[in-house]
Amino acid sequence: MMDPLLWHRVAAVSGMAALALGTYGAHVFKPQNPAYKEVWHTASTYHLVHTAALLAAPITKHPNIFGGLLTTGILAFSGTCYAVAFFEDRKYAKIAPFGGFAFSYKEC
Repeated sequence: MMDPLLWHRVAAVSGMAALALGTYGAHVFKPQNPAYKEVWHTASTYHLVHTAALLAAPITKHPNIFGGLLTTGILAFSGTCYAVAFFEDRKYAKIAPFGGFAFSYKEC
């Protein structure tokens, strides 16, 4: 059985990545098509919000399911959006719906 507090460590790493990627998107990222700047912003917003939710994982009924699904959602949804924006190509968007589905888990 995994230590539920592991999710605090995962949240710390994810939070640092969210801040770094958000800063990159705000100050360095200059896509040829400005619409991709908004895609990057969406990715970093969802990344940061769901990272904050990871902090609650240890107090949920099923911390490893909750934390695992949130982490999967961050990687699949935000990661896909980052790739779409960076490469300015929507063909990378195929995985995003699975990330959104992982975000939809509700703790009972």
